Amino acid sequence: MSNIDSPAFNDNRNYNYSGFEDSQRNDYKYIADLIEDNSRIVDLGCGNGTLMQILKDTKNCFVKGVEISPSGVEICRKKGLDVVQGRIDEALPFEENEFDYSICHITIQMVMYPEILLKEMKRISKYQIVSFPNFAFYKNRLELLIKGKMPKKMLFGYSWYNTGHIHQLSIRDFEELIGNVGGLKVIQRSFVKTDSQMKNFFMKLFPNMFQLVAVIKLTKL
Repeated sequence: MSNIDSPAFNDNRNYNYSGFEDSQRNDYKYIADLIEDNSRIVDLGCGNGTLMQILKDTKNCFVKGVEISPSGVEICRKKGLDVVQGRIDEALPFEENEFDYSICHITIQMVMYPEILLKEMKRISKYQIVSFPNFAFYKNRLELLIKGKMPKKMLFGYSWYNTGHIHQLSIRDFEELIGNVGGLKVIQRSFVKTDSQMKNFFMKLFPNMFQLVAVIKLTKL
């Protein structure tokens, strides 16, 4: 049994990026592929700023960020990135249509009010790009069915009580949220691919069953 008083005990609720200054996620490449060069971008929940740096260096984009974690903000500023500290699921300090793109990568499931986040993304940008872990992934379904416990695959190794993932969602759930928010439509879908063409085929054919991480680009109606 794990000792919850141990300093090494896994807990990602504090969003501490110390020691992870340059870590990357697999969805960054697919997000960058959806963005045009020289765009104005805001990264909501920007973490250590790695995606912002990629977009600046490879796409020549003007990028701002918002991050709740003090360590994330500090790391971003050390990199020379324009980042403010704050929540992203409330009124944001930006003008209507201030950006070409607003991005929220692997964070929408961690905020208290995902519907407000999506509404604000719609307000401040022409395009919205959201990536998230798909709770309906087949391995999660099987683990929940067989073990009757919250799937470890979905929680990326954490337990249900020490994860920042507070709103688990599927691709279908996200599509329903889009409809409830209104004024948005999906214009492009992507996903984090594997080295297996067979797996990629099934992920494209049955996304809600086989995609672990979805990447979705939207625009205003």
